[in-house]
Amino acid sequence: MKQKLAYLCGSMSWGGLEMNHLKCALWMQERQHSVVILCRKGSPLYTTAKKAGIEVLPIKKHKKYYDIPAAIRLKRIIRQEGITHVLLRDTRDISLSVLAKRLSFRPFHLSYFMAMQLGVSKRDLLHTIRYKGLDLWSCPLEGLANQVKVWTRMPHDRIQVIPDGIVLSDYIEKDPINCRKQLDLPTEGTILGLIGRFDQGKGQDLLLKAFNMLQSTPNLYVCLLGEPTKGDGESEGKTYYEELLEFIRKNHLENRIFIRPFRQDVEVFYHAIDALVMASKAETFGMVTIEAMASGKPVIASNAGGSPELLEYGKSGYLFESMNAESLAATISQWLENKNRIPKDVIRNAVQKFDHQLSCSIVEQALSLENNNN
Repeated sequence: MKQKLAYLCGSMSWGGLEMNHLKCALWMQERQHSVVILCRKGSPLYTTAKKAGIEVLPIKKHKKYYDIPAAIRLKRIIRQEGITHVLLRDTRDISLSVLAKRLSFRPFHLSYFMAMQLGVSKRDLLHTIRYKGLDLWSCPLEGLANQVKVWTRMPHDRIQVIPDGIVLSDYIEKDPINCRKQLDLPTEGTILGLIGRFDQGKGQDLLLKAFNMLQSTPNLYVCLLGEPTKGDGESEGKTYYEELLEFIRKNHLENRIFIRPFRQDVEVFYHAIDALVMASKAETFGMVTIEAMASGKPVIASNAGGSPELLEYGKSGYLFESMNAESLAATISQWLENKNRIPKDVIRNAVQKFDHQLSCSIVEQALSLENNNN
C-alpha cells in the first residue's frame, strides 16, 4: 500500500509549533515521501505551505474535544486522499484525530509530536482513553519522555524520544564583523543576545534587570531580536514592550541595549552575538538554543524545563536559577571571566544529534516508512 503522510494543524497562529510542523513536512517531502498538509484556509501555515510547493488541503475550524462532525469530515479526507499516517503537534488536534481514527474502517497511523511540556497530571480516564488512540507519542528530550511516562497512562512502548532537527549546515561560520554591521551593532565589545517575541514568557525584562546590575562592565551590550506581541502583557495601561523601553530609558541604557526586528536569516544574529541568553521561566525545548549551539555560541539558560538537558547539565552551556536576575547576572559574570572555558567544538558536538537528516531517519523508523531517499 502506498504511504502518504498528512501533517494536521488546526491553528491559525504562526509560531514555533506551526513553523516546525511545516519544516518537518518539507524535509519528508525532500526525502521522496508523499506529503500533504491539512490546515485551515487563510491560516499562515496554509499560505506559507502553498508558497513552499507542498500540497495543502483545507479543513474547517474544530472544537478541542468531541467534535464528531469535524471528525467525520476528517475521516472522509483521509480516506479519499489515501492517507496512511497523520502527524500532529498541537494538543488541540488530538481529540479530533483520535475520533476520526476510531470512525475509520481502515485505521491510519496516528502520531503526536510533543511541543510543550505537560502542566499537570493527565492520568484521568478521559485523557487515558484519548491518548490510547495514539500510535506514537514522540518527545524531543528524555526528560519529556519521562514526564509523559509518569503523568499519563500512555503505554510506554508507544513513547519514543525523537530529537527535533535543524539543518546544521545553515549555521556554519560567518564573519562576525559583517554580521554586526548588518544588524547595525557595535563592531567591538561583547554582545549578549536574546531572540523571541516580546512578551513576559520570553524574559527580556529579566535579562535587562541582570544587565543593569552589570552596567559597570565595559563594552558589554545586549541585542534583543524580535517583534512586540500585540495585545499581550498589558500592565497599568502599558504593554510589556513599552515597559521594556521605559526601563531602558530610566536606566540610561539606550547606547547599550539594541532592539532589532526579527529576520529570517537568524544565523546572522547568532554570528553577531557572543552568547545567547534563554531567560524564559522553563523552555520546553528551545529551538533557538540548538541553533545558537550549532553556530558555536555558548548559551546561558534557566536551570528549568528542557534547557539543562540540552546543555548537558552545564557541560556544554551555562545555567542560572530560573526567574532570578541576580543569578543570571552572576552567571554572565562567570562566563565573562573565562569565555573560552567551553570550547566551540564541545558546543557544536553537543547538537550533532539534532541533525535534521538523522531526525527524519528516526521518524521513518518509528512510523515504519519505506525510505525513499535512496
